[in-house]
Amino acid sequence: MPEGGIFGGVFTRGGPVADDAAWLRTMLAAESALARALERAGLAPPGAGAAVTAAAARPGDFDFAELSRSSALTGNPVPGLARALTRLVPDPAAKTAVHRGATSQDIMDTAAMLLARDAIDAAADSLAGAAAAVARLTDAHRGSLMIGRTLLQQAVPVTFGVVAAGWLAGLDGALDGLASVRETRLAVQFGGAAGTLASLGSSGAAVKSLMASELGLADPPLPWHTERLRIIDVAVAMTRVTAALSKIARDVTLLAQTEIAEVSEGAPAAVGGSSAPRRGGSSAMPNKSNPVAAIAILGCARQAGGLLATLVASAEQDHQRAAGAWHAEWQPFSHLLELAVSAAAWARDLLENLTVDTARMAGNLAAAGGLPMAERVTTLLRDSLGTPQAHDLVATAAARAASSGVPLRDVLLATPDVADKLSQAGISAAEIEQALNPAGYLGAADAFIAAALAAHHAR
Repeated sequence: MPEGGIFGGVFTRGGPVADDAAWLRTMLAAESALARALERAGLAPPGAGAAVTAAAARPGDFDFAELSRSSALTGNPVPGLARALTRLVPDPAAKTAVHRGATSQDIMDTAAMLLARDAIDAAADSLAGAAAAVARLTDAHRGSLMIGRTLLQQAVPVTFGVVAAGWLAGLDGALDGLASVRETRLAVQFGGAAGTLASLGSSGAAVKSLMASELGLADPPLPWHTERLRIIDVAVAMTRVTAALSKIARDVTLLAQTEIAEVSEGAPAAVGGSSAPRRGGSSAMPNKSNPVAAIAILGCARQAGGLLATLVASAEQDHQRAAGAWHAEWQPFSHLLELAVSAAAWARDLLENLTVDTARMAGNLAAAGGLPMAERVTTLLRDSLGTPQAHDLVATAAARAASSGVPLRDVLLATPDVADKLSQAGISAAEIEQALNPAGYLGAADAFIAAALAAHHAR
């Protein structure tokens, strides 16, 4: 099977950062760091740390089938891993440094922190590329007029620049969350059988600190076997990534609809002739060009909330070591890491290649017949007629325009009863024309764009 299986191209696009091989690598890294820490603390003979590290550096020497069988006997893969690692260490004296003082959860939780660090780095790299692309779009399209849409209906005019600025703020917020968790919440786990490191006597805390130093993880005040907020914090940061990306992806799928066609995914079709597969193609309809990157992001994001909920529910853990709740974390935690990394990788691809059709945006806005400017006309009439009367007058005119297909301008100026009320209010045709100009009704859009770009570049 390829990495990630048959769905890997969608859900592990950023790499299988938490698959079996990654878990094995990080568990071995935890065991190696422990051996080196024991040696530094004087609890293992000289050279023991290097010997264990050398044996652990050959993950191909470990049999996944054997580890799986041992997991069925012990409830987790660490006891079997420790036995296999001990066999591979050639020096009898160095063998004593394998897993000394540790419990299985120490190795698994520390490995989870290492996996989280790798996943955060991978996601952050893709998000940074995506954010840079969005910043360019934001700046390039400050004045690209388009219809704003609320509740899936046409609203007032906006610019694509201010839409992209909103995307940018979400990406930067997700990056800030990842950075905060990486800097403050990734910690070694080392507490022994019940969180006291009793088997190491007075040296336990020192070994914990040394092990953290070896791995570049934080040294927490005490073990966190049944205090699972670190796991939840990682999960929340990753879910925030998928949440920020899902908003962008949903916008793209909506704006890329055939009837709207204001953006499209710009990745080139595959080369190789007419029989070569192309991205966005359909198995049934040769005319289709589906927004695959956006769809993949949404597929990742839809799963994230449920995985986070499972991890939060699993935080209710009993006494000093949980029976089942800890075990329930492993798969959703792994899956969430991979989904966030995959979504981020897809987002970079999407945003670096996004095609924006400003002519189509302008055409769609013009085809709306002035209806997106109804609010501005109401504002123009408010002082003369009062808010309720102005609203009712424009609403009536807008309904006539929508039902007849006649532009709002013509309804306002050519319908006798409406025109009479405008004349009585002292509103001229020129003022109506000006009020219907979408370029003059953008409010603070440019200021918001400037603020978003300034905040982005300040990061």
